[in-house]
Amino acid sequence: MNIVAILGRLTRNPELRYVANNKMAMVRFTVAVDRGLSRQQRQEAQGKGQPTADFISCVAFGKTAENINTYFKKGDQVGIEGRLQTGSYQDKSGNKRYTTDVIVDRFSFISGGNQGTEQ
Repeated sequence: MNIVAILGRLTRNPELRYVANNKMAMVRFTVAVDRGLSRQQRQEAQGKGQPTADFISCVAFGKTAENINTYFKKGDQVGIEGRLQTGSYQDKSGNKRYTTDVIVDRFSFISGGNQGTEQ
């Protein structure tokens, strides 16, 4: 079973483009998800320069992508449901790079201009 649910904030505005001969909308965005550390653990991690959040790459397609692009903006708190998908590609230097993305099935606005709206 491949099910993912995350709650976090957008790190930047979504990036919309059209693929497959400009017929399919696709949007990419990143959600910062807090690791849920205690105050003491957070202070220790920050003192050591360690991260206190994970940055999750997300991708949506079709009408979902268009809605996310229209209503989401940097800093909005959102809930995302979907599945994990891994892949790989070769960078410009010929090195193999691996990717992990959440493919979005559903989303909820938690805070921002569209609180309570769901897709």
